[in-house]
Amino acid sequence: MTDLTLTAASTIIAAALAKGAEAKMKPLTVAVLDAGGHLKAFQKQDGASMLRYEIASGKAYGALAVGMGSRWLDQTAKERPHFMEGLNAVSGGRIVPVPGGVLIRDQAGKLIGAVGITGDTSDNDELAAVAGIEAAGLKHQAG
Repeated sequence: MTDLTLTAASTIIAAALAKGAEAKMKPLTVAVLDAGGHLKAFQKQDGASMLRYEIASGKAYGALAVGMGSRWLDQTAKERPHFMEGLNAVSGGRIVPVPGGVLIRDQAGKLIGAVGITGDTSDNDELAAVAGIEAAGLKHQAG
């Protein structure tokens, strides 16, 4: 696989939402971006609060921006807040530096996109993202 397909993105979303239901998570919002940071697919469960699209896509966008999962961004924000402030400034405020943004790689290891999830705890958001990526037969990079 060389590109993230709509079928794979849809599978990621469906499996992530199924994981959320199985674990009795709060309503989730899932954004899947291609490797260029463009929206490939998106779903917001009933009951999810406003701004969830911006948060989910910001987690995925941040992961793509630095080539690391957003858990790394979270840790970096604590250790080097000036760096995160600058990164957010140059991205136009698009980066949300909390866990839940996970890189998507094909079986050869090539970066093909990222998924961002929000709605429950950051750890649960990340757990749902990983489940979605694995269900699509792809590799993930969370941290």
